[in-house]
Amino acid sequence: MSRPILFVDRDGTLIEEPADFQIDAYSKLRFVRGVIPAMLKLRDAGYEFVMVTNQDGLGTDSYPYESFLGPHQLMMQVFESQGIVFRDVLIDRSFPQDNSPTRKPQIGLALPYLQDRTIDWSRSAVVGDRETDVRFAENLRIRAFQLRTPQFGGDWDWPAIAHALADAPRTARITRATRETRIEVDIDLDRAAEPQVRTGLGFFDHMLEQLGKHGGFALSLRCEGDLHIDEHHTVEDSALALGQALRQALGDKRGIGRYGFTLPMDETLASAALDFSGRPYFVFEGAFGRERVGDLPTELVAHFFRSLCETAALNLHLKVVGENDHHKVEACFKAVARALRQAIAREGRELPSTKGVL
Repeated sequence: MSRPILFVDRDGTLIEEPADFQIDAYSKLRFVRGVIPAMLKLRDAGYEFVMVTNQDGLGTDSYPYESFLGPHQLMMQVFESQGIVFRDVLIDRSFPQDNSPTRKPQIGLALPYLQDRTIDWSRSAVVGDRETDVRFAENLRIRAFQLRTPQFGGDWDWPAIAHALADAPRTARITRATRETRIEVDIDLDRAAEPQVRTGLGFFDHMLEQLGKHGGFALSLRCEGDLHIDEHHTVEDSALALGQALRQALGDKRGIGRYGFTLPMDETLASAALDFSGRPYFVFEGAFGRERVGDLPTELVAHFFRSLCETAALNLHLKVVGENDHHKVEACFKAVARALRQAIAREGRELPSTKGVL
C-alpha cells in the first residue's frame, strides 16, 4: 500500500528559529506552536515524515557539528517520546553560493525518493517557512505549505495543515457566467457557517439559506441575473452552479452516508429521498395553488431541484402535501437540506457502493 510523505523543514518549521541567528541560540529549543498534535494527526492519517534541512557550513569551523548535534538530538528525542518518528533526516551542508544540487530548492537530497514506487505522491507535501521550501515542493511537483512567520510571511499554521491533509476538506468554488447570469458559489461540506446568499430574489435567497443552514455546510452564493426579463435564469443557473459545486466537493464520495429525510412543517409534510448515485433523476409529487410565494414563481421550485440533480449527479424523489404554499415550498427546501446533511456526512472511509464507483 502506498503511503504519502511529508517533507518537513527544520528551523522555523519544527523548532522556532531565532530572529538574530546564533548557533548557541538553539540550546534552548522552542517548538513551533501546534506542531506535535498536528504531526500526530498526520501520522494517524498514514503520513511518513522526512526532514529536509539546509544547515549552512555544518561541520566547518564556523558551524561545528557538535553545536548542531546536541539540540538536534534533543528535538528528535522529544518527537520520539510523543510517538513521532522520522523516516529520514536529509541535511545539506553547503553554503548558498555553492549552488549545490542538494540544497533546497534543488531536489538532489530527495532523488532516491523519486524512484520509490511505494510513495503516494498525489497526497505528499512539503512544509516549510521559506520561499525555498515552496520552490522545493514545486520542483518535486507536490503541494507546498508555507508556515506563517513574522520573518517570511506564509499563510498556514500547523493545525490548518493537518486539517487540509488528514481530513481532506471537501470544498469547491464554482464560477458560472452566461449571457443571462453570473454566479459564484463557494461551499465547504465539512464546516458549518451562516449562509451568505444574494440573488436579487428575497424569498429564493431565504430558501437557499435553508439548504446551507439545515444541510450543515458552509454556503456562499452570489448571482447577478437578468431579472428584468424574469426569474427563470437566476433560479435555474443557481441550481446548476450549486449542483456542480456539490459534485466537485464530494469527490469520489468515499465515506458518505448517501441517503434521505422526511420533515413536517405545521400542516405540511415534505419527504426527500435522495441518493448521490451518479445518475441524475428527479421525481416531484406536489402542487401549489399560488403562482408566486414572495418573488419566487412556484413553477420554478421543481425546476430548481431538477437542475440541481443534473449537475450534482443526484437522484431525488421529493414529495410535499399541505395547505399553505409558503410552508410547502420551505418544507421542500428544508427536507432536501436535511437529506443532504445525512447524505454528505462522513461515516468512514469506505465507498458506499458495491460497484467500486459512484
